[in-house]
Amino acid sequence: MSTILIVDDVPSAQETIIAMLEWEGYQLEVANNGPEALKMAERLEPDLILLDVMMPRMDGFEVCRRLRSTPQLAEVPIIMLTALNDLASRVTGIKAGADDFLSKPIRRQELIARARTITRLNRYRTLLEQRENLREMAERVVIAQEEERKRLSRELHDNLGQALTIHLMAIRALQEEINPEEPLFEKLEAFNKQSQEIFASIHQIAKNMRPPALDTLGLKLALENHCTEFTRHTHLPVAFEAEQELPPLPDIYEIILYRTLQEALTNIFKHARASQVWVELSLEEDLLSLVIQDNGRGIENAGRGIEDFLKQSNGIGLTGLHERLTLVGGRLIISSGPK
Repeated sequence: MSTILIVDDVPSAQETIIAMLEWEGYQLEVANNGPEALKMAERLEPDLILLDVMMPRMDGFEVCRRLRSTPQLAEVPIIMLTALNDLASRVTGIKAGADDFLSKPIRRQELIARARTITRLNRYRTLLEQRENLREMAERVVIAQEEERKRLSRELHDNLGQALTIHLMAIRALQEEINPEEPLFEKLEAFNKQSQEIFASIHQIAKNMRPPALDTLGLKLALENHCTEFTRHTHLPVAFEAEQELPPLPDIYEIILYRTLQEALTNIFKHARASQVWVELSLEEDLLSLVIQDNGRGIENAGRGIEDFLKQSNGIGLTGLHERLTLVGGRLIISSGPK
């Protein structure tokens, strides 16, 4: 059974539409205003939204724009119901993302014909299924990438790390056989120092590829540990706060949140000229939020929509974060304001 969400602030208009459609076999749901419509749309994921334009607080154009900016609802068919017949209003509706218009007073046969056409095509459900299939495929790719990172991390740490350790021991043994006064001793000392630096770099690369803390400590402590290590290496203070208790999360959620923190802190250190960073991990109802703020110089064009911002930005890292968050139903929000 197809679901139709009727959005209108006038009870008599709601009743009229229900009377026209109630014998057509649809599940009819009603929202009395814009904010209520947005909540119901996310919960119901309807097959069609009949959206009145003239509503107080939030008009139909704004509701339409917000629906289109919500990934799970970006393709839901929207027919705007309007008494405005001027071209400017229709253009505004099209720009907001409306698929079609019906003029008030609504004619029963026209409404039924439009609803039947849209629900028979089942475009929204087909797109949802295709998007879910793509999401599952992308999720498998991310998991495979992380498994490969884990394997390479072990290889670097165990095989190459052990080889370098033996190498360092051999250098030290040679030094013990040579008089410290000889020039060769100083050369070996320099070689030993370079080898230790290489060993430290390899250890850090292995750690970054697949942080052991994520597997051993869990998400909350792993994020906190990364903030502490980041401060130690960069001398940029990072204050971390988190809920006391977090429910177990699928591995891919923890991986993506950890990578988000890594990329964000790296960007702040490189570009923001900040003297303080704040990180907060919180859970409110079913929404898990990772908020990363700094007191730096801000981000130009951050007020645009995320898609427009990323088009104007040369940041490959931010684009990758946006894609990774989207595939698990998350959102990347970037904002900037006066300090």
